[in-house]
Amino acid sequence: MNFISPQNTDLLLSEAESQNLYLKLIEQINKDFNLANESIDFPVSTLPDELKIQLHEKMYRLIQYKFAEYLNLLYIIDVPEDQIKKLDGSDISQLAEQVAFLILKREWMKVWFRNRY
Repeated sequence: MNFISPQNTDLLLSEAESQNLYLKLIEQINKDFNLANESIDFPVSTLPDELKIQLHEKMYRLIQYKFAEYLNLLYIIDVPEDQIKKLDGSDISQLAEQVAFLILKREWMKVWFRNRY
């Protein structure tokens, strides 16, 4: 089974749930955010919709108020720079949503590969 990158946040989260890896995804997100000194602590009881909304809000605040920390977080999570550069930054809310998806995609890739290999 090859890794196929989901096309949006909802598909990614439902894929994680269907493979029983959703809790691992939350753990990975918490771990990487803490490595970047950006405290975020999603309880394992966090529902996918809540995760999506809270991650979007966190990214919005980082972009708006703590840009250096935002860049450090992207580096630690290892979000591909070329994908970030392709995003349109004219609407910060929309940008935060797109960045949250890229973060989820990268974290999902880590969890999926660790589970598979």
